[in-house]
Amino acid sequence: MTSVVTITEAAALQIKDMLKQNEEEGSFLRISVNGGGCTGLSYGMGFDHEKNEDDTEDLQHGITVLVDKESTPILQGTKIDYKQSLMGGGFTIDNPNAIASCGCGSSFRTAKVAGSPENC
Repeated sequence: MTSVVTITEAAALQIKDMLKQNEEEGSFLRISVNGGGCTGLSYGMGFDHEKNEDDTEDLQHGITVLVDKESTPILQGTKIDYKQSLMGGGFTIDNPNAIASCGCGSSFRTAKVAGSPENC
């Protein structure tokens, strides 16, 4: 089975560091799509202690990644990376399903799901 979301090694190292810093070892990484944001949908990424029955589960670089049923088709094929620069570092999300996104990169819409844009 193909992963819904692919986590790069650089992103996995940063996530593992965050798990350790926040004393969340043993937690899962949950990736989701929420309504809102400048363009209509926004990404959610955080730690979770519980799996839901309808979650897609995938082990990548030692991290268990969970995606809920509603987010799965919207996130299919998405790649999450971590980039470091002189200005600091941050996660980048490359979603092939997004047809429009805002300048901050955390809000988007797809051809099938527009969401409800909020003022930014």
